[in-house]
Amino acid sequence: MPRLFPPIGYMFRDERLLEAALTHRSCVCECFARAGGEEHDNQRLEFLGDAVLELFISEYLFSLRPRLSEGAMSRARACFVCEGKLAEIARNIGLGEHLVISQPEDNSGGRCKSSLLADALEALLGAVFLDGGPEETRSLIMKLWSPYLSVCSESPPAISDYKTALQELTQRKGLGLPVYSLSNTVGPAHQPTFFISVRVGSRPPATAMAHSKKEAAQNAAKILLRDLMDEEAAGAAARDAAQERLPAAGRSSRDCGEEREAQAVRVSPEARDGKAACGGQSGLDRCGGREGPED
Repeated sequence: MPRLFPPIGYMFRDERLLEAALTHRSCVCECFARAGGEEHDNQRLEFLGDAVLELFISEYLFSLRPRLSEGAMSRARACFVCEGKLAEIARNIGLGEHLVISQPEDNSGGRCKSSLLADALEALLGAVFLDGGPEETRSLIMKLWSPYLSVCSESPPAISDYKTALQELTQRKGLGLPVYSLSNTVGPAHQPTFFISVRVGSRPPATAMAHSKKEAAQNAAKILLRDLMDEEAAGAAARDAAQERLPAAGRSSRDCGEEREAQAVRVSPEARDGKAACGGQSGLDRCGGREGPED
């Protein structure tokens, strides 16, 4: 039966989709189990919502700035679809108070956890997509993300989640997923300094430090991301320069060919005259000479 969900102002035609989107995996109860293998929690809807969100944010960025490069669009999209931004929007609409979670998860502050809120918002988008279709989902995303997208219309946002941006770049380039590791911990127990390294494929790792592992990982991702982006920009510049040289080289080749042909036309009468005067021999042969250096 239809059910209105006030935080997003959307009327669900199938309330079971809404129930599934709001149900965390820590609280899969029989009351939410449905016959025929339907959703018990929001994990599968989260997967769908993640893809739907990336699609419509990508579409917006593509239409916003026709001259925006692929790299710039990827970096902007990473800011809009990262966990931090999703959690912020989820808090803005009060999504946490509507979630169905286990008592232990609730006691540990689960309704305020960024990861849980971000997953739930993605699941909600997936549910709207199944319930109302792409146009309803696009409209909802534009409404929820409009304060942030309006800023992007003036200038591309700075990267706020370097780990997400790094992962998107490495996947696009086919380099595999970044691997993070704790390389060292120094300092007193009450204020340790963590050294986190991140590696992609066979590249040398990038290492950074901070007083929290999360911040150190972000700093390491930032270093490696900048290196990869610099390499990508240098490669693009080299390709552009090569393409610019190709037409010029083509014109030079044609010009040289035409010049050689013109020279041949100008020399031909003289060559014919020389051969005629010597009975078919060239001028050098007639004088006992050679046309080229001795072998």
